[in-house]
Amino acid sequence: MPWFHCEAELISRKEIESLCARLLEEARARLGRTFRRVLLLPPDLTRAHSGSGWITETLYRLLAGTCDVHVIPTLGQHAPHTEAENRWMFGSIPEERIHAHDWRHGVTRVGMIPADKVAELTSGKADWAIPIDLNTFLMDEQWDLIINVGHVVPHEVLGFANHNKNYFIGLGGKETICSSHMAAAVCGIENNLGKLLTPLRACFNWAEEQFLDRLPDVFMQVVMHRDEEGRLVHSGVYVGDDLETYLMAARRSRLQNVAALEAPVRKVVAVMQKDEFRTTWVANKAIYRTRMAMADGGELLVIAPGVERFGEQTEVDALIRKYGYCGTERVLQLYRQNLDLQDLAHGAAHLIHGSSEGRFMITYAPGGLTRSEIEGVHYQFADLDEVLNRYSPARMHEGVNTLPDGEEIFFIGTPSAGLWATRERLFALGDA
Repeated sequence: MPWFHCEAELISRKEIESLCARLLEEARARLGRTFRRVLLLPPDLTRAHSGSGWITETLYRLLAGTCDVHVIPTLGQHAPHTEAENRWMFGSIPEERIHAHDWRHGVTRVGMIPADKVAELTSGKADWAIPIDLNTFLMDEQWDLIINVGHVVPHEVLGFANHNKNYFIGLGGKETICSSHMAAAVCGIENNLGKLLTPLRACFNWAEEQFLDRLPDVFMQVVMHRDEEGRLVHSGVYVGDDLETYLMAARRSRLQNVAALEAPVRKVVAVMQKDEFRTTWVANKAIYRTRMAMADGGELLVIAPGVERFGEQTEVDALIRKYGYCGTERVLQLYRQNLDLQDLAHGAAHLIHGSSEGRFMITYAPGGLTRSEIEGVHYQFADLDEVLNRYSPARMHEGVNTLPDGEEIFFIGTPSAGLWATRERLFALGDA
């Protein structure tokens, strides 16, 4: 069970800061030690809206006077933060205390999920082993306490974000990220979204028990929802070191962050914030989180003023430009035939996730990509200025909006904070 948790319609920043102090008191009592070296593991800037940055800064301030404190943003294979981005997200934490995760060269092999275990937990859909390579600074240094900070929200690979995703994806190596993303992709994105226990989550739970038992860690997980004025506010904080801590947070998120619609939507307009989303790799959360609400033949319009490239790395960007978002069947065919897709299997998985499978149209209005670039990856292009003039976020409210000329659209201001689906499709997910 969790060490403690808090649920309310609104949990203020001051209350969360006091819960940070309580976490440290509880950790000292439970672990029975003085903390000399502490590691903080927050998400990267794509989850800045969750407040994880200032929560991490709060923990740092509480510890820094007596401890040697370090921070690793759990960015997986996302682009490392610049110094300015670290200041924007983590405030007063000194830059030399924040370490960029190197998913290619900064990891250590700690174990392997055997192929037969992967096959068992994925019902045979994936039949390959998943190597577990984790950040070397995490695994080789001596820590008195490790605090995972994160936002529990519906997720396309693991059902809900955070918990041990912080380790196996956020601080994982290339082989871990590639093999696990492909395993999740072949299980089907609609079979992952909003499920408490996905096949890949089951694999990671097994690996956590096998390989991470020695880590002196605790999770501080937050849940957010929209208040009556449409603002994202904290509504749950869950602190503990076991699976049930995650499950309690995920149940709260499923209750508050999953919008059940009576009928499919013909047109969705979604906004991906300029300061958080620079690539379609992360901005495609707009696709993942709305696909189960989209009507066949409908249109998803993604307003993405910060998007200036496709992949987080140069080679993945080139991969997306080469093959495009062409649907599961075609991507799997190409994957079997091309070594570059096999080498960057997480990229192949991303191409699967980012396709509508021909079911609805995906239109991008990016700030830094041209029409030919967008159309080259099988999306439709829209001019950002024209879109912002017609669908200004300042004039829209969450949900159904009717424009002066009668056009009806469904507006979503922060797609990464939730999941939208018809009741019929949600029912098909079950409770697992």
